[in-house]
Amino acid sequence: MKLILPDELPLAIEALEAGELVVVPTRRWYMICANARDHDACESIYAGKSRPRSKSLAYILPSLVAADELFVMTPAAIQLASAFWPGDLAMILRWRNSEHAQQHQSVGVPNALVTLDSGTLGQLARKSRVPIAATTANRSDPTNTLGPAITAAEVESFVSESQTSVAYCIDGGISPLANHLTIVDCTETQATITRPGVVHHRAINAAIAAVS
Repeated sequence: MKLILPDELPLAIEALEAGELVVVPTRRWYMICANARDHDACESIYAGKSRPRSKSLAYILPSLVAADELFVMTPAAIQLASAFWPGDLAMILRWRNSEHAQQHQSVGVPNALVTLDSGTLGQLARKSRVPIAATTANRSDPTNTLGPAITAAEVESFVSESQTSVAYCIDGGISPLANHLTIVDCTETQATITRPGVVHHRAINAAIAAVS
């Protein structure tokens, strides 16, 4: 794995489009990314992390427009997207097209875990010609007591210990929040918080109060 700077993002994009893995920083953690349509690339993330296949990777949207084109946006989802995207919220959304969904099984079928990021991860999704699947850079098994990587040095340790083949890691310094995306299930009329995280539950409830 080679460390690169944020202004070398095109190198990471080229690697992703060639079927390789890259790691990018967010405010929360460093995220390991692959082409969401490349089964082998996504499988190498699962294997490296020892991540259960039942836990979907996150689909990183290139834009708000893409959210509406690809997924069923309930009234609650629309309110949450307006309030918190791009940002630290992920939603579980239903694919509009089942055939399209089958091409992105790593992020979930018939529902996907979806987010729109404001930083480097979002830039990667906007500029890449392939869809981006991502998850935290760390082992998912009980031997990992540290949690997801918040520095490039911790990414290097994860890559070395897991023997995961990663082309590049963009060194964005220290991720200051060291916390997860808040996840809200928006597949039904009533939105439900399924995992707490950066966005507080009071903020979620305030955003969807008008449609609840």
